[in-house]
Amino acid sequence: MKLQVVLLLCLLPFVLIAAMSATVPDACGDEKASFDLHLQKNAPAPSAPEAGKGQVIFIEKSKRPPTIACLNAGVSCNDVARFGVDGAWVGATKGNSYLPISLEPGVHHLCAVIGKEAHAEPLTVEAGHAYYFQVEFEAEGRQYGTAKEPNYQVEKNVNFSMLNADEGKYRVKASALAIATPKRP
Repeated sequence: MKLQVVLLLCLLPFVLIAAMSATVPDACGDEKASFDLHLQKNAPAPSAPEAGKGQVIFIEKSKRPPTIACLNAGVSCNDVARFGVDGAWVGATKGNSYLPISLEPGVHHLCAVIGKEAHAEPLTVEAGHAYYFQVEFEAEGRQYGTAKEPNYQVEKNVNFSMLNADEGKYRVKASALAIATPKRP
């Protein structure tokens, strides 16, 4: 009996971590959803919102270390940012890219998830207006050890924010258009 209690106590942190990493805000969608992603560089800026609708442009701004640093540190620097609205995924981005969507006027609940980081935010959409929602992903790799036996440490930082129109338009201009297609299970 004591051995079972000790084993249970040893496994509890792993169970809690797994449970926390599988939880996303209600505004997102099914955690298991994934996307095939294609990036189109030098795409024209998004056109004005559709008549009677508002537009939300999801932007990912990324700074990633060389892949070897991530692999040797045992972390993923290839995380895709997924975006949801009102409980359903609407698309994904990777790297410095953006995803425009149209929404009916009214209150909506936005969601962004990258890796194990998630954020949800309400937004009141007005017809004819564009809104810019950014996830900023920064992973910095540092090499230490010897040239013969290098080791790497990667630190990740994720920030979510609404941008003003000027900054949003600039970020779109400096990014690729993300074309995300849901993968079939």
